[in-house]
Amino acid sequence: METACFFETGHVFHGKLGDFSGYPSKIGNIKPHHSSTTLAFSAKEFKSLKDSMTLSSVQPQTLASSANFPSNLRLKDIIKSLPREVFLKDQKKAWLTVFINVVLAVAGYFAIAYSPWFLLPFAWIFTGTALTGFFVIGHDCGHRSFADRRWVNNLVGHIAFLPLIYPFHSWRLGHNHHHKHTNKLTEDNAWEPWTIENYEASPQIVKVAYKLTRGRFWWLASILHWAIVHFDWRKFEGKGREQVKFSSLFVIGCAAIAFPTMIFTIGIGGFAKFWLMPWLVYHFWMSTFTLVHHTTPDIQFQEPQDWNEALAQLSGTVHCNYPAWVEFLCHDINVHIPHHISIAIPFYNLRTAYKSLQDNWGEYLYPESDFSWSLMTHIVDQCHLYDPENAYLSFKEYNKN
Repeated sequence: METACFFETGHVFHGKLGDFSGYPSKIGNIKPHHSSTTLAFSAKEFKSLKDSMTLSSVQPQTLASSANFPSNLRLKDIIKSLPREVFLKDQKKAWLTVFINVVLAVAGYFAIAYSPWFLLPFAWIFTGTALTGFFVIGHDCGHRSFADRRWVNNLVGHIAFLPLIYPFHSWRLGHNHHHKHTNKLTEDNAWEPWTIENYEASPQIVKVAYKLTRGRFWWLASILHWAIVHFDWRKFEGKGREQVKFSSLFVIGCAAIAFPTMIFTIGIGGFAKFWLMPWLVYHFWMSTFTLVHHTTPDIQFQEPQDWNEALAQLSGTVHCNYPAWVEFLCHDINVHIPHHISIAIPFYNLRTAYKSLQDNWGEYLYPESDFSWSLMTHIVDQCHLYDPENAYLSFKEYNKN
């Protein structure tokens, strides 16, 4: 998924992030057994994280070290353990999902058009969540896991992102960077926490915006990210710059035609009713999904020299369960761990891949969580500034100092 960390200011980082030097230097007793489609592992049973830790009690260094994470485990070793079929594209499933998504979005707009005023919030929520499904389809196009042909991925990606006025190529390039540097300090562009020095060096208005979007107004973060980051093709080089320029001008041009037409025909109120409100719901989910995917008080960003790719993708990614209707409309984007193991897995194979990861690597997975207000407050009330010892320093703790 796309990131929701939105400011680009000069980073000043001091202090050393707690490392994982206590890990064994060799995999030890873990020995692979090859089969035709999977790579199973036998190992001495570790005490399950899910039985011994709770969301509120896990300490930053404890999560991985308790699982005795092998320091020389490579991401490709985990990829090899997945069934071969999870990487196979099924065009019937892909295009059926597009069809269903279109039908549901149209149904949502009919609900907006004909619902009495007191039911409009429900229609907006449904339609905005269906629009999030379009983003997930475009998301797979960006990873080239929707279709085999690149031009098909680019075409469908641009169309899927169009109702959201989201430039496809700028998102694609930035998001791929997130996958390469997940939870790596100074590199990851997804909700990277600021250091105290960086925060204090920022202008007051930037501090306010950062503080708001790191707190109870987290759902605004992806809007700022969209507006500030994704339309500046000067940040890209070579072919990427031309691609981003095309995507940006494409959605800007379409908006320049569609928005005045809507306002002229149905008024500003109609524009807000049919486009703005569902769009805001989409950004609620965009901000929420991307925040929950990798952010808890006990998942620590690592400095580049201490960063471990396999650890970051397997143990630094969170599986969160949402209401069934949200997972259906958003095409299982919450089943995020296998997606970080390999971006080649299409969305309709994520659950099968996740089951395999649970079977083979369950001891290393972060405990599952359930979407709720208490989960969100647990995150946004604590995960504010980077702390080299405790992962995060809350603004409340910062103000005490």
